[in-house]
Amino acid sequence: MFRFNNDYNRGAHPEILKALAQNNEESYPGYGADRWCERAQAEILKHLGGVKAQVHFIVGGTPTNATLIAAALRPWQSVISVDTGHINAHEAGSIELTGHKVLAVPAENGKLTARAVEEDCRRYLDGGAPEYLTQPKLAYISSPSEFGTVYAKAELEELSAACKKYGLYLFLDGARLGYWLASEGCDVTLADLARLTDAFYIGGTKCGALFGEALVLGNPALQDHFRTCMKQRGDVLAKGWLMGLQFYTLFQNGLYFDLARRADRQAMEIKAAFQKAGIPLWVDSPTNQQFAVVSRAQEAALGKDFIFELSHAVDAQHNCIRFCTSWSTRNEEVAALIAAIESLPGCEEAK
Repeated sequence: MFRFNNDYNRGAHPEILKALAQNNEESYPGYGADRWCERAQAEILKHLGGVKAQVHFIVGGTPTNATLIAAALRPWQSVISVDTGHINAHEAGSIELTGHKVLAVPAENGKLTARAVEEDCRRYLDGGAPEYLTQPKLAYISSPSEFGTVYAKAELEELSAACKKYGLYLFLDGARLGYWLASEGCDVTLADLARLTDAFYIGGTKCGALFGEALVLGNPALQDHFRTCMKQRGDVLAKGWLMGLQFYTLFQNGLYFDLARRADRQAMEIKAAFQKAGIPLWVDSPTNQQFAVVSRAQEAALGKDFIFELSHAVDAQHNCIRFCTSWSTRNEEVAALIAAIESLPGCEEAK
């Protein structure tokens, strides 16, 4: 069986394993006070266009989201997210567990719009009884979105302006950030993110690391005592150098972007195969996630040799299924999938 169900189904890139093995016998201070965390932070800061940010390492995406949001908000404040957003649909109420409501709004092509932020804020301000409502204070986005779609710089600028207008923080979930920044046509850089958001994170778990996310806090209002907030939530790893060394390895010579670029190219080959076979795609994704609308017979045929993820039912006869490439996807796996797509039942007329 070939796995295309996610982008975290193998351990870590060999360069990371090599670095960990070479440094395994060294001893370090605990809790991130080591030279590898310092070096990794310095490498990341080089990309931020001079923004005086803090960089913190946290083991996974959900704790990063929950800790940042809990630290940013007061008890009466809430988060705006699209209905398909990870914190709304895939994190088991972890944000609500911190005492903060998620205000879900309809997504447009998987994304949050400045208009939706403005409408939610106006609803709160114009409702006449704010004491009966939670105050929107943070807008949560991810890029790529849950459907692999991405934000253009102009969209981020509009979102940033809307958040500033109403006094909201803008927070970007970057679990798959590399696959966005390396995608063809992307006009956004890490420096743009540091300028346009109040906080964002650089995903490692899905982009070549064993584990770990690098949270970038650009807004000074979010920086005060943030490590204390991390400690309260169990996010300060005793062996913090394990994450520092991984991110240093990923960033010192551009490996992070090289791995993502390769995965995106493979995803474009898969995308082209579906298009050639006449199989519609749910969205136009330039990243490592591709969503195909297939018949039940086609889904069953692919399921004989490939593991993928069911996204949702489209109608009684069709499902939307997701295929992910990753830093570790092999070219022969992609070739096998393309061959299977070309031979799917019902696709002969498209050849």
